[in-house]
Amino acid sequence: MRVALLVNKDNYERYAPNTPPEWEMIHIGNGEPDVTEIIATRADVLVVDAVMKIGPDIIAAMPDLKLIHSQGVAYNAIDLKEANRRGIYVCNNAGVNAQAVAEQVVLLTLSLLRNYRVNEDMVYAGRQMEAKTACFINGMRELGECSVGIVGLGAIGKALAERLAAFGCRLCYYDMYKPVTSVEYLPLTELYAASDIVSLHVPVTEETEGMINEESLRHFKKGAILINTARGELIDNAAVAQALVSGQLGGFGADTLSPEPVTADNPFLRALPDEARGRVALSPHIGGVTTGCFIRGYGNIMKNIAAISRGERPVFVVNGL
Repeated sequence: MRVALLVNKDNYERYAPNTPPEWEMIHIGNGEPDVTEIIATRADVLVVDAVMKIGPDIIAAMPDLKLIHSQGVAYNAIDLKEANRRGIYVCNNAGVNAQAVAEQVVLLTLSLLRNYRVNEDMVYAGRQMEAKTACFINGMRELGECSVGIVGLGAIGKALAERLAAFGCRLCYYDMYKPVTSVEYLPLTELYAASDIVSLHVPVTEETEGMINEESLRHFKKGAILINTARGELIDNAAVAQALVSGQLGGFGADTLSPEPVTADNPFLRALPDEARGRVALSPHIGGVTTGCFIRGYGNIMKNIAAISRGERPVFVVNGL
């Protein structure tokens, strides 16, 4: 069994379990993929960084390939059509990061509700009393006072609902599959209108790409906070920046922006004026970058590789095979 690892080598060696000696583990790394180098491995399995593009050129040229496994939850950068044509399983680590990402949502939300970035900058500038006085005058909302709309009630959405319920939040959700839950279901536009905070937890599909745009933002409660820890492709960068400027959005917290990697000329950063930055909380796509996620994720991956080596069907298959 030849396994090509298109993930961070140090991360793999620290957290992955030991593998059978008959498996050949080929470390390539998670930088810009070299198509020729990947194909030359003649691998049976590709283990790939969740945002790494695995196109049809790679899949079609690897005759022994049986499994492509995302290190994380996302798999939209893998060409599912070509994988299906070849009968190659594509798997992800469904739910492995649910607890960690739910915590990241709470972190981003609280930082916006408490005006954390601006207040911290003022303390560093020796303006502590000025910052405190502004908080006395303007007040700050507690998380438990807020209505939260969760868009997508999969593993992460459910983990978030559990945590927000403990804060005392009023909760509602939208999900096209309408899972059985005690949380109130609302159609999407009604959820937008009813929520002080909207948190996105859906994959990137033809239906969801750009779902937060100028039109959908009109349905938001004025001054609402938008949180996106899913994928940057869900939002229209210019529309969200303009909504922050106009006050239609009171805040925006994101663990991911599009395109990635995020550089200084990112479309959202370019569109956001300096005066609106205090109402934005950004993190560098680390919601699922925890020790627990890595241990659980590599454990799942190795079990699926073992299943493939025995001619069995793996779990967490996302391409319908």
